[in-house]
Amino acid sequence: MKLLFDQNLSPRLCTRLQDLWPDSVHVRAVGLAAADDSDIWEYALRHGFAIASKDGDFSARSFLYRAPPKVIWLAVGNCSTEDIERHLRLRHEEIDTFAGDPDATVLMIEPGPGSVGI
Repeated sequence: MKLLFDQNLSPRLCTRLQDLWPDSVHVRAVGLAAADDSDIWEYALRHGFAIASKDGDFSARSFLYRAPPKVIWLAVGNCSTEDIERHLRLRHEEIDTFAGDPDATVLMIEPGPGSVGI
């Protein structure tokens, strides 16, 4: 799975998580720093990315248009990049399972011990 990290997440996550998802990029790195959600969605769709975002708008868009692209919604509130990295690392097997499920469109990661796949 390749993750496209939204503007509301740190670009450092690409480097910090490259051992799990080596082909991931941040929207800034592909010229989408000021892009709206539609442009980010289309880029992810064309290039085979799943969108990782703290923005619930992508999950709403996913309910409307379905996958691809898949959406990983980090519903973790205001937290540090280290916390985001920890959430993703703790759930990497769940994320990889989600990636392989053709019917799943959104994976919501919450601050508690579990996540909710939709």
